[in-house]
Amino acid sequence: MQTKKVISHIVNWVHEYISKSKAKGFVIGISGGVDSAVTSTLIAKTKIPLLCVEMPIHQASNQLKRGSDHIKWLKSNFKNVNSIHTDLSLVFNNLISKISENTKSNELTLANTRARLRMTTLYYYAGVNNYLVAGTGNKVEDFGIGFFTKYGDGGVDISPIADLTKTEIYYIAKEMCINQEIISAAPTDGLWDDEKTDEEQIGASYEELEWAMNFKGSTTNLDKRKKEVLKIFTHLNNINQHKMNPIPICIIPHSFK
Repeated sequence: MQTKKVISHIVNWVHEYISKSKAKGFVIGISGGVDSAVTSTLIAKTKIPLLCVEMPIHQASNQLKRGSDHIKWLKSNFKNVNSIHTDLSLVFNNLISKISENTKSNELTLANTRARLRMTTLYYYAGVNNYLVAGTGNKVEDFGIGFFTKYGDGGVDISPIADLTKTEIYYIAKEMCINQEIISAAPTDGLWDDEKTDEEQIGASYEELEWAMNFKGSTTNLDKRKKEVLKIFTHLNNINQHKMNPIPICIIPHSFK
């Protein structure tokens, strides 16, 4: 990959998009992961105002530190970057105390609820500032297995890195001198109290999923693990089509109107 050209292309694309939109800047959630670090840095390079929002919900301290350190690095290198810390832990606690009788059996739904609270928060800051919400999803997540929360981290205005695989994002991270601690950290969506990683949730690594997403040949001679990864990819791709496709609309026959 021609990393420098890709970086320049994304920066120019983002700049052109916001110029047409008439918005005044961007807001982005900072998680301490490589996707949000790369996306925020690419947007910072446009010199357009960028608001970085930390939104912990009972977050692990190491995730918080990575996110905070990245924001400090951004501010020291780009004058257009500001930040705000909004702890949503009490909001989350109050919500689930009203709606959930058995939190243990509803863990996935509650994880998605965290993502949707964050989306609501980002759109609040976007609304009061006339900003756009920048998404941080990558190609495998957004178009391969649907590994995002519908109307949570999937609720965005612009997706600068959605045509890049995780491997390609790491290349860009290194080129832009993103903190090595972020690059080395195991990918996680930060939605689970037990700090569950993406690989633990999915059952396959991003490298394996990238292979599966591009695989077109016969499965006859594949080893056991590759067959297993293909099965995981195909299953997730199938059950998450409702996320990756437009919302179905019931079209009324013209003769009925």
